[in-house]
Amino acid sequence: MTLCVQEGPVILIGYEYRLQLEAEADLFPEGAAFAGQLRSTIAATSVLAVLSTAAGSILRLDDRTLEIVLTPTITSSLMAGGVVLDLVRTDLTPDRHLGFLLEIPVVLPVTRFPVSGGL
Repeated sequence: MTLCVQEGPVILIGYEYRLQLEAEADLFPEGAAFAGQLRSTIAATSVLAVLSTAAGSILRLDDRTLEIVLTPTITSSLMAGGVVLDLVRTDLTPDRHLGFLLEIPVVLPVTRFPVSGGL
């Protein structure tokens, strides 16, 4: 297994999170469907969130780009530390794992909602 570390945005609890994944080949054809489970660790039995193209939390932008979207409702339920996520292509038989694992840090921001009083 090859390990490649890339820096990206951390998840801020209570805020929308977006992450674009870019492939070097055309891995995300039109009509493809994807799903993934967000967990606190690889070995965790409980699922924190289920993401999918059907739910709008995995967006196909083009043949080489996917975007992961976590709503504030999802990020509000997370604990500071980190989460893991991988993706599976679900429109094939059998389903095909995309062969990568994301480990994303989760932090509690100083400014949390609802913000009242203005600046």
